[in-house]
Amino acid sequence: MAGQGRLRLLLDTADSAEWAKWLPTGLFHGVTTNPVLLKGAGVSCTHAALRDHVQLAFSYGAHEVQVQSWGRTEAAYIHNGRIIAGYGPNMVVKIPTSEAGIRAAKVLLGEHIRVTMTAVYTPAQALLASALKADYTAPYFGRMKDLGRDGFGEIVAMQTTVRQLGSDTRILVASLRAASDVASLAAAGLDTFTFSPNVAADFFSDAAAAAAIEVFEGAAG
Repeated sequence: MAGQGRLRLLLDTADSAEWAKWLPTGLFHGVTTNPVLLKGAGVSCTHAALRDHVQLAFSYGAHEVQVQSWGRTEAAYIHNGRIIAGYGPNMVVKIPTSEAGIRAAKVLLGEHIRVTMTAVYTPAQALLASALKADYTAPYFGRMKDLGRDGFGEIVAMQTTVRQLGSDTRILVASLRAASDVASLAAAGLDTFTFSPNVAADFFSDAAAAAAIEVFEGAAG
């Protein structure tokens, strides 16, 4: 299977306290952010603030950091994307999957800047990212389900399509709300996920596992 051995988890937060908690575990390849997460963490979308903040993630063990460009126009996405890419050697620039975003992504990729196409809701959008040879394309699983769409089926279709095309673009599943969602999608062949600290904690919330650990500890002394 093409995805075997490729599992990659990213932590979807801009909260540096959560980076300090989760990145040293070694579970996460890196972190993903966006302007909404940054605002919630009290970080302004200025390059000076973002550059300093990103360095914290690397100091806690992130192998890569994804930061979203902004500005609505092709020129603005390119301008901000170039600066974001210069924050460090392992940056990925997130670009919305719009017409302006696609044009900007083509330019950035041509400059050997790594790109994630974000705000993906359909297999057709994921196909565009693959055509560009983007590093990642990020469908919003939970938000797709909120809209009454078959998020599971459509994201599995995206993965099937990129594999059949021999594409190296990773389907980076975002907007996940439970550890069980990650497990179900992984069983269907998905291998790249970004999720919040709450979902990370959900992996350790099984009552039976907690009870078994207590039995072991009790027997130990």
